[in-house]
Amino acid sequence: MRKTSKVLSIVLAGALALSLTACGGNKPADSTKAAAETSAETTEAKAEESKEETKAEETKAEETKAGEAAASDKTFKIGVLQLTQHAALDSANEGFFAALDEAGVKYTADQQNASGEQSNCQTIAEKLVNDGSDLILAIATPAAQTVAGLTSDIPVILTAVTDPAESGLVADNAAPGGNVTGTSDLTPVKEQIDLLQQLIPDVKTVGILFCSAESNSEIQAQMAREALDKAGIAHKDYTVSNSNEIQTVVESMIGKVDAVYAPTDNVIAAGMATVGMVANDNNIPVICGEGGMVEAGGLATYGIDYYQLGYLAGQQAIQILVDGVSPAEIPIGYLPADKCELKINDETANALGIDTSAVK
Repeated sequence: MRKTSKVLSIVLAGALALSLTACGGNKPADSTKAAAETSAETTEAKAEESKEETKAEETKAEETKAGEAAASDKTFKIGVLQLTQHAALDSANEGFFAALDEAGVKYTADQQNASGEQSNCQTIAEKLVNDGSDLILAIATPAAQTVAGLTSDIPVILTAVTDPAESGLVADNAAPGGNVTGTSDLTPVKEQIDLLQQLIPDVKTVGILFCSAESNSEIQAQMAREALDKAGIAHKDYTVSNSNEIQTVVESMIGKVDAVYAPTDNVIAAGMATVGMVANDNNIPVICGEGGMVEAGGLATYGIDYYQLGYLAGQQAIQILVDGVSPAEIPIGYLPADKCELKINDETANALGIDTSAVK
């Protein structure tokens, strides 16, 4: 009996040990299985999340593509307010639309010219704003100021404006911050004064001729004063308030100045034939702000290409109309130095007896 009990105890003890071993062996297996299942679920969730993100990106890309296609198919309504008609502003106008044409942008253009009259600027600007233009191109400072004063919603591209910030058109030339941006025709005034000295080495007094109503001209006149002061050359301002005063003012320079400097002033540029006639007849050379003024009778310039200036403005318009970029984010554009060019009127030089070979 005791022997039997002892044997039974051993058997039971062995069975209990086997049971405990079996239980201990199942725990790690279950834990590993659960961890594997959790990992699989996490991986599957991440894969699903990645798939959703990819799908969202594809949808966004398709929407962007569709938007660009819609923009390219749209015919934009562009209003144009040009202050007056002369070679530089005409070239800027032409360059602007050349950029749009080359990019395949569809548009209708309402071309308006104020003929140099501020009252016309106001009437035309009101019409372009009320007509619901998609964009307005304002050529020259007075035109840009008028348009900018009438709308804060319609994108405005300006061109042939010397300093948009100084003229109150943008908050800052590097960050316009509103509905207006464009391109500046700031010319290399110092280099133009250097050119004057090269062509007229014995110059003692220079008359600075510009329209007192144009803020961009005053900016350039100040730059000319500083350059002349630095060169030790005397100078005097001769201003007009409108084109009717040009002949009288130029005639008043006779016997008082050795040369004239005329910046990129719209009133003077439009009346350059008169300036050239009076000045050249009295042996007074005129150094100009831009090439069109030289062609109209001035002696020479080292200036920018207004066609290229307008073209650059056209590229900005494409960013706004097609790419959806806000004017507030587009800095005022400037032509690089290699876009400036020397232009000399040989006929005027011969009439004045000036040798230009040294600067050609």
